[in-house]
Amino acid sequence: MPDVKLEKRAPVLDPIDRVSEVIFGLIMALTFTGSLSAASDGREEIRTMMFAALGCNLAWGLVDAVMYLVGTLTERARNATLLRRVRGATAAQEAHAIIADAMPGRLGETAGTDVLELIRQRLGAVPEPLPRARLGSDDFVGAIGVFLIVVLTTFPVVVPFMLFADTAVAMRASNGVALVTLFVAGVALGRYAGGIPWRTGFAMVAIGVVLVGATMALGG
Repeated sequence: MPDVKLEKRAPVLDPIDRVSEVIFGLIMALTFTGSLSAASDGREEIRTMMFAALGCNLAWGLVDAVMYLVGTLTERARNATLLRRVRGATAAQEAHAIIADAMPGRLGETAGTDVLELIRQRLGAVPEPLPRARLGSDDFVGAIGVFLIVVLTTFPVVVPFMLFADTAVAMRASNGVALVTLFVAGVALGRYAGGIPWRTGFAMVAIGVVLVGATMALGG
């Protein structure tokens, strides 16, 4: 469980986090493409915008990847500490309280004594955690995945400026790609939540438009 060699790494980000990263990358890119004038024909200005958008998302992709590793290491250390606290409890009731407090949401309040005791027994059978939390190779692979999610989101929005000489046409195509990406991300989120996917897709488009507008208005 807490041991790097024994612990099975969770997928790189849950669906909510993946969609959040996609939206973040899109917003960062759109704040740059939206700063162009539709009447602008300056290729140098467009080239500067493209490099700025890509550079910004490269930087933030690196930040997110590092924070992913920090979060993974912190969670692993927390799990090891929790395991030691449960094993070190002097009474079963004390261990139950520790387990219930660590459970997400209101699960701890609704879990009965039998459930908490079963968890306590299962935790007692888990191998002793390492003295210090460590990162494994899979964690670094996950960090690379986080980096790629942020960075690759930028490219579809920037590609139209490479393909079309007319800035106005490129901007419309870029915005269209961004809206489609937001819709697809919303549909994926809706499916994960068990709601109505297309409705969540349109809601995500609206949220994305508002966030981009707010970011640009605040000087982002």
